[in-house]
Amino acid sequence: MAVSSSAGDDGLRPPPQSCSICLQSINQEAYLDRCFHSFCHQCIAQWARYVGSKNSESMTSIKCPLCKTDNLSIVYGFNGQNFRRQYVNPKLGQRCIVDAHEFRMKFYNGDRGPIDGLLNVEQYWKRRKYLQKNPWLQHWLIREVQTLSQDEDVEVIVHHIIGVAESFFKRQQEGENKATTPEQKRTQFRTLLADAARPFLAGYTERFTDELESFLVSGLNVEAYDKACIQRISKPSSSESAEGSPCDETLQHVYLPYFDEDIEIDK
Repeated sequence: MAVSSSAGDDGLRPPPQSCSICLQSINQEAYLDRCFHSFCHQCIAQWARYVGSKNSESMTSIKCPLCKTDNLSIVYGFNGQNFRRQYVNPKLGQRCIVDAHEFRMKFYNGDRGPIDGLLNVEQYWKRRKYLQKNPWLQHWLIREVQTLSQDEDVEVIVHHIIGVAESFFKRQQEGENKATTPEQKRTQFRTLLADAARPFLAGYTERFTDELESFLVSGLNVEAYDKACIQRISKPSSSESAEGSPCDETLQHVYLPYFDEDIEIDK
């Protein structure tokens, strides 16, 4: 997201961004949901109305004034806790929640935490399993963010969260802060994820961060993770042993193959 604040006395903050429509400093920043170019909210809203008035048929997208990329909505009103979205075609903004989303919402609103019995979080960070890419992460994130935001179009949010996670993992792969302990890396990762998700997920942020880490550590695909979650919330706590796993044998074949391999740890 573009920074619209003015430079501070220390000179460390970036210079103010200019709106390419009015050519003034951006006032009430808004950005388009595909190309992420920023404008004054009033300027880009007027642009959308103007383009719409030139089309006899109802539009489903508008082209960015700068790069001509098709965009479905204008994101604005970001205040650190939430944001607002104005769709070019209001029908696209209608909520679309299916059975899988309803199940996940019940899970988030329940009193059970992540599927701890299935996980070995300490080994995940100690053995640097996070350096192996999870091929199901984007699919899982789309569903989770749709569930919590009650919005079908979550590409902007998912793109942002994945970008933060991949940037962190890339820095670790390049050997940044080799003296940092696995627990410190875990804390840093969770903090970055929470900061990235909080503007969009508000009060669900902490639980979402727990779930995202749980999904990555589990090594399961989306279907198997859901099954493990169902088993987790359907069993009374007293029946779960400290070392036992709520995962039955039908889940074993869907573990990621690379989770059987060690990642070499820098000396």
